[in-house]
Amino acid sequence: MKSILVLFSAFFLITQCHGTRPKILGVSSERLTACPKTPNCINSFSAEEDTIHFKSPMKYNKPLGEAKAILKSRIEAYPRTEVISENSNYIYAEFTSLIMRYVDDVEFYFDEKTKLLHFRSASRLGTGDLGVNRKRIETLLKDLDI
Repeated sequence: MKSILVLFSAFFLITQCHGTRPKILGVSSERLTACPKTPNCINSFSAEEDTIHFKSPMKYNKPLGEAKAILKSRIEAYPRTEVISENSNYIYAEFTSLIMRYVDDVEFYFDEKTKLLHFRSASRLGTGDLGVNRKRIETLLKDLDI
């Protein structure tokens, strides 16, 4: 009986690490939502001197539709990822960790005026992420020909 309780508790903990989808996602005034003060977020709209949260946006040269399709296919090839919503210049996806099933919210915004790809990747729960959000963005954008 005790082992069943331990297994149930472990299952409950693992399946309850996803948190609730934020209501503040998306593009507002041509910007993505700012990062919280916690270090488990990266955002191309953060101030450059904010070394914890900032990473430069990426320049893109291809037509918007083509660039977005290339990025979307790379996102969909990433393990445990689901594209939740998108429009002509925006993609929102959820990335789930393998063991603890933590969910991170990841957004991409193609700014047609500046031809810059902006992004935000943030953990839903906790304060630290061991650099996972930054590494994910770097991996997704590495050698991306857009």
